[in-house]
Amino acid sequence: MEEIISNIYRIPVILPGNPLKELNSYLIRGNGRNFLIDTGFRQPACREALRAGLDELGVRQEETDILLTHMHSDHSGLAPEFVGAGKNIFLDRTDLALIQNIRLEKWTSADDRFIREGFPLDEVKQLVESNPARIFAPDPNCPHYSPVEAGNIFEAGQYKLTAVATPGHTPGHLCFWMEEQQIMFTGDHVLFDITPNITCWPNKPDSLGDYMESLKNIRAYDVKLSLPGHRLGGNFYQRIDELLSHHDYRIGEALRIVRELPGIDAYQVAAQMTWKIKSHSWDDFPIVQKSFAVAECLSHLDYLFVRGHIKRETLSDGVVHNYAM
Repeated sequence: MEEIISNIYRIPVILPGNPLKELNSYLIRGNGRNFLIDTGFRQPACREALRAGLDELGVRQEETDILLTHMHSDHSGLAPEFVGAGKNIFLDRTDLALIQNIRLEKWTSADDRFIREGFPLDEVKQLVESNPARIFAPDPNCPHYSPVEAGNIFEAGQYKLTAVATPGHTPGHLCFWMEEQQIMFTGDHVLFDITPNITCWPNKPDSLGDYMESLKNIRAYDVKLSLPGHRLGGNFYQRIDELLSHHDYRIGEALRIVRELPGIDAYQVAAQMTWKIKSHSWDDFPIVQKSFAVAECLSHLDYLFVRGHIKRETLSDGVVHNYAM
């Protein structure tokens, strides 16, 4: 655990068996009111790490609200267990809906799309049983959830945090901005030694386009210190430029594959793309990592489709095939 500035702490929460390794949970201590930003998976190792950090700081749960940058389970899973009585779990209303009302619909929709995009049915079934995003998700029926709008301000002691809408990684992703201190809590919007996974989402025709626009928008803030959801921080503006350049390259790569292999499905496109993962071949990819790859590939194909660079046709086999325009 480290004190970043006075009364703001980073608590490392181990993510067992996950390539991300740790979540950065942040505690902002105020006078009778604290904020905890993000929590970890709903599993014992995460629970123990977060509890140990809060106990070391002497944080009282009944004085602690929770701010969630987004709905992914490694950030939200433990929120219902760590929010104080009479306190709130604040997150964007779009991501709140994904946790609550349409949680099952979201997964059914995602599975159906994977099958339409060429993901083998037997692998989809494996994914249902092994994806930590499903297994360690937060309790959807917790009564403490409270929706957040961009611009909402949260005060704890001397600090004010403003919610900044940064859709893309999830439809309702938020960053939290401390203007006076020039500190941005970036969640998974800006990560520095890994690239945030940008996936397809139900009813979002262009999540990658949303993400890239959000990167450009947040670049306007005068950030001196960026605090990411995973691993270390770095040069905020340089990293935004790197992320934009990375996705420009990936968009070009996806388009090149479709041009060279007309009629290819998304699962096959993903198999042809380059990924930084320790596997000998596409067949050796762990099933969860394979799902991330296909979902990210789909966000790039969606980006190309929305801009008229490819066409997508569902053929008699029920699978969507891609063709360059």
